[in-house]
Amino acid sequence: MPKINLDIPHNHGKDASLEKLKVFLDRVKEKYADKVSSLEGAWQENVLNFAMTTFGITIKGSLTVEEATAKFVGDIPFAAMMFKGQIEKGIRDELERCLR
Repeated sequence: MPKINLDIPHNHGKDASLEKLKVFLDRVKEKYADKVSSLEGAWQENVLNFAMTTFGITIKGSLTVEEATAKFVGDIPFAAMMFKGQIEKGIRDELERCLR
């Protein structure tokens, strides 16, 4: 299965960035309510494990908050490959907004 790998640098430190990113799923739900039919996730320390369904396609992955980077890793089905760039851009944009 193809992967999305994003490294978003930040200069807030791990704890402050973790607090900022705890709203990530809520922001995605709010902004993409018309495109995301299911979104679930749970934090375990500094790692968010999630699954979301958009246009009938399920994306699963994790967001790991480190001292200077937020690392997003997700699996997307081959059927979504033509949308990979759009998906990556949307995720990157939301992560960057959360980390401002």
